[in-house]
Amino acid sequence: MKVISKIGRQKNNPERYNVYLNDTYAFAVDESTLIKFGLTKGKVLEQFDIDEITYEDEIAKAFNRALNFLSYQMRSEFEVKKKLLDAGFGESVVLEAIRKLEKLGFLNDETYSKALLETKKKTAKKGPRAIKQDLIKKGINKDTQNKVLDTFSHKEQLSLAMELAQKAIKANQNKTPMQIKQKVQDVLLRKGYSFSIANEILDQIKLEREDEEWDEMIEIQGDKLWKKYASKFTGNDLRMKTKQALYQKGFPIEVIDRFLDEKETEQYD
Repeated sequence: MKVISKIGRQKNNPERYNVYLNDTYAFAVDESTLIKFGLTKGKVLEQFDIDEITYEDEIAKAFNRALNFLSYQMRSEFEVKKKLLDAGFGESVVLEAIRKLEKLGFLNDETYSKALLETKKKTAKKGPRAIKQDLIKKGINKDTQNKVLDTFSHKEQLSLAMELAQKAIKANQNKTPMQIKQKVQDVLLRKGYSFSIANEILDQIKLEREDEEWDEMIEIQGDKLWKKYASKFTGNDLRMKTKQALYQKGFPIEVIDRFLDEKETEQYD
């Protein structure tokens, strides 16, 4: 027969108690476990009682470990489960702790996903596709992903995408309109916006260049291309290779011809 002979509070953790059976240390329990099982001095315990108590205490420890993990920031169920398993808790103990966390409102994947969506929109201006990948990494199930992403309206996507586009335009003032539009499209697709959103933004962007601006841009880009091809080609081949490259970058034919005429004049001077 095993009888509780002593219950003492731990010095380093006042919420944990050491339980002694027949004057010998047997196990430690959380305060909540102590209360739940009504553990008091003189109480008789069978082995199955001890097994149930220690199992319940493992759940309590896992629960408290998870609460500490959640105190720093919101987490998904997947993240909490991995954290507890990595800490050495058994699968069944972890699942019970998670159920308790969900029941008490400490863990909710839908609430977490909504918060992540808002954070990614505000801090990184990410689009739906990129945020979906973030949700997948956090272990959020497909139904919750779709439900949360459905709240990301078309209007809001256009607004955030336009902010990204304006930033890209400002950073590429020395590029041709074609190059800028390609840069904008690359940025939007990389940020997780769809081709349709990118195209809507590109349709709204109006990029005009004065003659002086064209001359300044082609002077920089054209000179680099001319030098590049001059090491391999001469005469008409050099002109055609440079002309083709500049045209692909979006320079008007008349601007290109004027530039090449000047380069050829310089060459023969």
